[in-house]
Amino acid sequence: MRLKKIIIIGSGFSSLSASCYLASKGFDVTILEKNKTVGGRARQLKKDGFVFDIGPTFYWMPDVFERFFNDFNTSTKNFYKLNKLNPAYQIYFGKEDSISIADNFEAIKNTFESIEKGSANKLQKFINKAEKNYNIAIKDLVYKPGVHVFEIINSKTILKLSEFVSTIKKQVSGYVKNKKLQKILEFPVLFLGAKPSNTPSFYNFMNYTDFKLGTWHPEGGMYEVVIAMTNLAESLGVKIITDCTVENINTKNNKVVGITSNKENHTCDILLSGADYHHTETLLPKELRQYSESYWNKKTFAPSALLFYVGFDKKLKNVSHHTLFFDTDFETHAKTIYDTKEWAEKPLFYASFPSITDTSTAPKGKETGIFLIPIAPDVKDTPEIREHYFNQLIDRIEKITGENIKKNILFKESYCVKDFKKDYNSYKGNAYGLANTLTQTHVLRPKLKSKKIENLYFCGQLTVPGPGVPPSLISGKIVSDLIIKNLA
Repeated sequence: MRLKKIIIIGSGFSSLSASCYLASKGFDVTILEKNKTVGGRARQLKKDGFVFDIGPTFYWMPDVFERFFNDFNTSTKNFYKLNKLNPAYQIYFGKEDSISIADNFEAIKNTFESIEKGSANKLQKFINKAEKNYNIAIKDLVYKPGVHVFEIINSKTILKLSEFVSTIKKQVSGYVKNKKLQKILEFPVLFLGAKPSNTPSFYNFMNYTDFKLGTWHPEGGMYEVVIAMTNLAESLGVKIITDCTVENINTKNNKVVGITSNKENHTCDILLSGADYHHTETLLPKELRQYSESYWNKKTFAPSALLFYVGFDKKLKNVSHHTLFFDTDFETHAKTIYDTKEWAEKPLFYASFPSITDTSTAPKGKETGIFLIPIAPDVKDTPEIREHYFNQLIDRIEKITGENIKKNILFKESYCVKDFKKDYNSYKGNAYGLANTLTQTHVLRPKLKSKKIENLYFCGQLTVPGPGVPPSLISGKIVSDLIIKNLA
């Protein structure tokens, strides 16, 4: 009997995940990647001995990564070495005014208590609730395909109804009054791509991830996870073809018969796209697209990003591996992303200096710096704008940390809206997908399976369960389960 042939468009985390599950079930799986290297948004930049993760830099929810590799009778430790970061991250609120989050919960409680009397006990209660939500989310919600609303309505979630109506911001303010502590508790929600004032309080399970499961770093960088998944996929028989742009999805009688790539036709029994959902549908005739331009335009997208990759000729002081600069008003910045959709005058930003804990990412005595400013999708992107914000960013770091670094810059590379569009066909140049707001959760997200084409499926950040690396691994699993179930 002939093996069912599956083509997967794109080689990001969700695609690699799906390829492993499908190949392990005996399917003939081929991944087609438009760029020269695998990884999708999680590619890597190497320059003059410096190593940069172009995309994700935070390794959270280690249990999800472990569960993925366990599904193939192996473990993360067989592929890469994980180090728990201490501090997990550092947040600056002003000049020489920062709070570091330790690698254990008791120390974190002590930090809170030292800032606001009585907050340690309140934080314990908050995290207890967050842990319960995490267990519900991981065991009962995120591994569901989003086909029907009753997937998420059960005896456990029905008791949490109020937490889908209330918001993270409102809930946090009920536990701590100190503004800095509130910002720390609101911070993890940014990984969901939405404002704390617009995110259901049920998502406080991200705080459990933060404070209890910790922040980790794969030695060599996040790209080591891509390498691991690629090696696993190929060991299971997956074929990966890079420099292979899909130009058209070929259909007959409302069914995919193959794709055209680099002017060559490739046949398949099933097509799965881990590429941008909107872009994938533009490769179809209009009558076979599920979602209109108007549909996409009305959606609330997670931010895009202006990124800089910088090589410094010295080791930096007064910063941590992960350092956040919250020295300006978040609500003002958030308004420019979600409401006015323009550049912020003084945006918050994030910096990663992986070489502080990982010597393999920079030459000896030097520092690797990755900087990210969250911005609205589709904002104007010019060299002049990039330069303006880079100079502002460096000036603020110098002022806040008290260290001169401008003269120690060896080089910088930038990445912004135009690059997201060019490299990933990203809708409006978004970086993270659809925001996880109440009206864009689970069944209200774009579907894993096409409603108009019987053998076309999707996975990744624009469908369930949502944005982020762990959700992408999960997306690959649940779409594979759906494909297998529909073929049974």
